[in-house]
Amino acid sequence: MRFVVVTGMSGAGKSTALKMLEDMGYYCVDNLPISLILNMAELTFDQDSAITRVALGIDIRNGKALSELEKVLEEMPRRHYDYEILFLDAADACLVKRYKETRRSHPLSGQGRVEDGIFQERRKLEFLREQADYVIDTSKLLTRELRPELEKIFIQGREFQSLFVTVLSFGFKHGIPEDSDLVFDVRFLPNPYYVEELRPLTGNDAAVRNYVMQFDMAKIFRDKLVDMVRFLLPNYVREGKNQLVISIGCTGGRHRSVTLANALYEALSDGEASYGLKLEHRDIDRDVHIKKN
Repeated sequence: MRFVVVTGMSGAGKSTALKMLEDMGYYCVDNLPISLILNMAELTFDQDSAITRVALGIDIRNGKALSELEKVLEEMPRRHYDYEILFLDAADACLVKRYKETRRSHPLSGQGRVEDGIFQERRKLEFLREQADYVIDTSKLLTRELRPELEKIFIQGREFQSLFVTVLSFGFKHGIPEDSDLVFDVRFLPNPYYVEELRPLTGNDAAVRNYVMQFDMAKIFRDKLVDMVRFLLPNYVREGKNQLVISIGCTGGRHRSVTLANALYEALSDGEASYGLKLEHRDIDRDVHIKKN
């Protein structure tokens, strides 16, 4: 029996997560009155119950009754009702942007500023985030990228660390990504741009990849980078970090940075990772120069 409390910041994807869990075979109930949670648990934990997976949506809409939730959660283990908490979160700036795009008002802001509502909500939900078994930061997650993260936890039963890693290639001429946590400069490597037949290609093409990786300095850099990142990840998890953006840059962001970002991503995608992982090439489609006959 799995009893999951799905909660989090408004606009962070709680409703989407509930729909996905429902598709995975969970019996989902959204916004159930807090006074009925123990009754719900009693029914589902009953040996004769046909329900083996429950996801319960709880959020700021429960209003003043939210203050009762902490007592309810304390009572659950006393009655031998095991539960897990999934907390969906996102950066404040991201939440504000989502509200502005949908032209919806925050449930706590009324006619005031969305930022004020978010601030109040964070304060009210802080105890849930601290108790959460899983925290998923959706700031950089597409909807389709959330599903595999949920499947890892609630279907495959894999160990989950609340960390999502983005490996990002970019071009320094277009600026360093503002959300970078770690930035690596690979402009010291020989540049395929100056090889005419390679110029219109990218690091996703075998010819460019083979050109870059033929140099010992590229292989040594890749190995040292992979080793360092593997050392850092568990320490970031221990610190409680939820998002990590590793940016790898070259001049234009189309050849060397793409090649090394792909190499790092492949090394980290060993199938055993307990963290989320994605790959992005920010500038790969910029400055495309193709010689025409």
